[in-house]
Amino acid sequence: MSLQPGPRNLITDVDGLSVGNAADPRARSGVTVVLPDGRAVAAVDVRGGAPGTRETELLAPVSMMDAVDAVVLSGGSAYGLDAATGAMLWLAERNRGFRLGSRVIPIVPAAILYDLENGGEKDWSKGLPYQALGQAACAAAAADFALGTAGAGYGAKAGTLKGGLGSASVVDQEGLQVGALVAVNARGSTTMGEAPQFWAWPLEQEAEFGGLPPPAARVPLEPPHRGTAQLAQNTTLAVVATNLDLTKAEVQRVAIMAQDGLARAIRPLHTPFDGDSVFALSTARLRLPGERAVLVERVGALAADCLSRAVARGVYLAESLPGMAPSWRQRFG
Repeated sequence: MSLQPGPRNLITDVDGLSVGNAADPRARSGVTVVLPDGRAVAAVDVRGGAPGTRETELLAPVSMMDAVDAVVLSGGSAYGLDAATGAMLWLAERNRGFRLGSRVIPIVPAAILYDLENGGEKDWSKGLPYQALGQAACAAAAADFALGTAGAGYGAKAGTLKGGLGSASVVDQEGLQVGALVAVNARGSTTMGEAPQFWAWPLEQEAEFGGLPPPAARVPLEPPHRGTAQLAQNTTLAVVATNLDLTKAEVQRVAIMAQDGLARAIRPLHTPFDGDSVFALSTARLRLPGERAVLVERVGALAADCLSRAVARGVYLAESLPGMAPSWRQRFG
């Protein structure tokens, strides 16, 4: 069974998904929206010690809502949760959402990362930019979208390097599609010690993050960034998706398994200072024969690998901003 990256090597290789980015360069912050063509089955797994989220409890298997209309990833810490309101307004204007009586209520889970200390102008005494950014990201949603210093990854930092927005995908001959999207703003490191190789190096496909040779030296046991840090000033946010028809509980298992992809690509992860969260979506375009648990296992494993690759791509493609941490290219050439 042949596996390969999708034609775009983006989460939008999953049929039924578009992604839109919007950013405020002066504020050095941005928003990314994952926009299904129709409602998508959704779940979430939150493991960081300092998360900032909206509507995530609604995604629990015991809660009534089994589908969403969009997922929003945003910078801006708690201020950035306002981006979901912008997405809701954009969807409501188009009569898209959960129908309850005569009303339509867009269901838009969201999560935020901390980018308030990156040098951008963030005097918001006269209003926040995030609602407008959420609307703009929805309006920009398409199959092709920018990576690196874009969207929710615009003002992000990854350890001692500039962070960014990454994505990757995989497809097989049976029509199965799996993809991942990530805004990397981690406290931990995405590279192997002082070497340029990414932790995700063994999973690289088609030189998608540099095609470097194996690392020349053994990586020290001591994880990076043992010094002091301020609470809640990091966070890696991700969305994984598949076209396989899955239930809400099965999608949550995929989200749980996908967290391992983050753990393979960032060291350390899920710290007290991060709000690491992974959403999972099913567009339910494909049915395959076979035992359900085996199908879920396969999708979860592929989602984890895609997410590791997406982390490396986000950092590899990021461009630094004045006064911020250097980009991978600036440091390693």
